[in-house]
Order: sequence, then C-alpha cells, then structure tokens
Amino acid sequence: MGSVMEKINLKLDNLNEVFPDNFTDEQIAKAKTAFLKKLSESTHKFYGGKIQTAPKAGVFGFNWFNVWYTPGVSKVSTTIRDDNDTSFDLSNRGNLVGVVSDSTRVLGDGDCTPPGGLGVMEGKAFLMKYLGGVDAVPLCIDSTNEKGEKDADKIIDFVKMVQSSFGAINLEDISQPNCYKVLDTLREECDIPVWHDDAQGTACVTLAGLINALKLAKKDIADVKIAMLGAGAANTTIARFIITAGGNPKNIIMCDSKGGLHKNREDIKNDKAFYRKWELCEATNPKCIETFPEACKNADVLIALSKPGPDTVKPEWISSMADKSIVFTCANPVPEIYPYAAKKAGAFITATGRGDFPNQVNNSLGFPGILKGALMVRAKKVTDNMAIAAAKSLAQYAEERGINTENIVPTMDEVGVFSQEAADVAMQAIEDGVARVKLTREEAFKIASEGIDYSRSMTKTLMNNDFIKEPPQELLQEALEYAIKQVQ
Repeated sequence: MGSVMEKINLKLDNLNEVFPDNFTDEQIAKAKTAFLKKLSESTHKFYGGKIQTAPKAGVFGFNWFNVWYTPGVSKVSTTIRDDNDTSFDLSNRGNLVGVVSDSTRVLGDGDCTPPGGLGVMEGKAFLMKYLGGVDAVPLCIDSTNEKGEKDADKIIDFVKMVQSSFGAINLEDISQPNCYKVLDTLREECDIPVWHDDAQGTACVTLAGLINALKLAKKDIADVKIAMLGAGAANTTIARFIITAGGNPKNIIMCDSKGGLHKNREDIKNDKAFYRKWELCEATNPKCIETFPEACKNADVLIALSKPGPDTVKPEWISSMADKSIVFTCANPVPEIYPYAAKKAGAFITATGRGDFPNQVNNSLGFPGILKGALMVRAKKVTDNMAIAAAKSLAQYAEERGINTENIVPTMDEVGVFSQEAADVAMQAIEDGVARVKLTREEAFKIASEGIDYSRSMTKTLMNNDFIKEPPQELLQEALEYAIKQVQ
C-alpha cells in the first residue's frame, strides 16, 4: 500500500494512475468517487469550509474607520435612500449574488436538511468568485410551513425580502414541483435577476455540449431523435432550450419514473404544480411511447438526469440507438452509466457532470459567466435567450480552440471562456431590453476579464503567502487508502 500512496500528487491530475494495476475500469470509477468524497470531507474540515469574507477597501490610518463606518457612511445611506439604484455603485450589491436553497434536492442525495446544503452553496460561491469574479453568499433556509410541508411561498417571500441586498439570486437544489413556481414567480416579481442553476444552468451547458457533439456526428438538431430520462427541473428545461434552439419537439421522448410523457398522462395534467411537465406532454412524444428502452431505439441522442447509477441506463439501450449516438448521463455524484461502459455499448460521444471524466457537461461552466454578464449590465432578469446565448458562446469557444469526441466543451480551467460568455450574455440582455446599463461588447469583455483576473490573482496571492495553506499530504493518503479499501 505504501508504494501506491507515493503516487498521489497535490494537483490530483493523476487519479487514473494511482490505483492498483489490477483494478478494472469499473473499480477505478468507484474508487475515484470514494476518494473524492472522502478528501472533500477531510479538506472541508481542515479549512473550516471554503469561502470567507475579506475587505476590498484599505485601512490607511485611524480615521479611515470613520470613513468606512460612522460618521462618513451616513452620506452613503442618505444617497441610496434618495436613489436606490445608487446602491449598485456605493456598495458591493452590484457584484453580489445570494445563493438560496432549502436543500431539498441536493445533488443525488435528496433532502439534506437546510444546513446540509451549505457545502454545495459554498461551492457555488467559491466557483462564482474564482471563475466569474462574482461575490456570493450561501443562504440555506427552512421552507417548512406550519403543516410540515415544504412551501414554495416561503422561499418566494424570503427572496423578495432579501433582494435589496443583492444584484442577483441563484436558486439551487429546490425539489420539484416547488422549483417551477419559485423560479417563474420570482423572475417576474423581483427587480433583479433570479436564476435557477439546476434548471437553466444545466440546460445551458448541456445545449452547448449537444451543439458541438452534433457537429462531430454531422447531424442536425432539427432532425435528431432525442430520448430523455428524468423529468425534473433540469431535463424539462433542457428540452425547452433544445426546442428553442431548433430541435423538433415531435422527435423528443422524455420519461419520468412512471413512463413516457405524452398527451394521455392524466396524472400530470391533473396536477397543476407540474405545469412545466404538462407543457412537454402536449408538445413531445406524439406516438405516446411508454418506456425508456423503447424511446432509445434508433435515437440519436440520450440525455439522462435522473437517478445516480451506475446501472440506471442499461448498455443494451445504448446499443439499440442510431449510428454515432450521443450519450449524456449527468446524474451526480455517479452517472447513470459510466462513460467507458457507454462507449463499449456503442456510444460515439459520452458526457457526464463530473470533471474526472472527459466532457464535463456541468453547470459550473455556465453560472459564473452568465451571472457576471447579467450583473455588469444590471439586468432585471436572465431571459431564456440570455442562457441560450451563453450556450452558443461556450460551444463557439470550444470549437475555435478545437473539439473532438473527448473534448466537446471548455473546461473550468480555460480562463478566457468566462469573459467571453459574460460579454455575450450582457449583449443579449441589452438586446432583450432587460439591461439597465448599456455597454459595448468590448467594454463588457474588459470588465469581466479584469474582475476574473482580480479574483484569481487574489487567491493565488493568498496561496503564495501561506494564508491559504496546502492540505496535509496525510489527508490525500488517507482518502486514497479509504477508496481502495471500499472497492477491494
């Protein structure tokens, strides 16, 4: 075991090489999952979480305390009182996002209780800052009403009450059907953008990946047959975006846990809370296909955001698909089928939501740039057009630097993608008439680039000066040993 431990490095860029040589592909996939989970737990404990509050203004002498607080700050308060929009200039509001969740649908783990979502919401804040130059605050709330039910109206009321402190709200990990009502209500009734990352963010990046995958397969989005497993907030929004981007709804078959969505699904029609699903029942699957295996036959594309695998999607379903099939299995933390198994079954291109496999189709590519773009022009909302503009921006960025079957979308360490995405989103906001501030694309790109460079440089400075310490090597070794034991 000692020789195995010596192979691990701090960058974690050699995970496929650190496990015993006799491990199969399946064992390596399981071991990586166990390793990342264990290391995440131990390093979160080591750092005490992963975000903090830090000043952006200096203390150059004693009287600067009186500038930043009383009596000087009184002038800031009265200026904002007389014109609330000046709060975007005189406070951090213009670059601040509230990450709001009731933690009822956390990754693949379900209801984790309100504080159980803090790790994910801190993660959102971490990525917004490092990737998009945007500050964010986790706000995990209890949405339980007096009847003991999870109440969408409580989330709606909370966001309305706190919106004056933020430039945008990122909704996260809210279970359906509440997620539909919360987003659709707040988008219309708030003066700032309210964005549901599990729905719009996932849909945006999935569409970006699909655009480039179809280019490589030499297929047209208007012609392909698409089988979709899972009918939650993510997949229903993906379907809507695909249709808006030119997909034919009659070629889409979506299945939930009870079967295919179609015009005869009275259970969905009669439950008004699931109105988004009913819209798809009316628009898609005209032949009323009932099962997912049947939906997969001769399908060009499979998109699954359902139950974590690895055997939720069967290899034989993929084998029944059309030539040069595209398979996106994006359940977290374990995809519905591992990429190596999907490839073995005949898939031409595979993608998951994880960064330790090729083609990470994950909303982390979307929300930092999209929210930065919305904030820069002080948008009143994030329109579907803005999200689709971001998808096209991501696809274009990847295509211009080169795509192949193992590399269809940018990765999070490609710095330039987020500035380009933010600028394209800002331009779409102006075109859609939801921007309070007008910028040229060059101005937007410059502002975004400077903000992102500032955030990355600040983090690197803290690391270089040991304010952010390296995690002890023992934590990596313990996680690796734990992972190997879990699989052996």
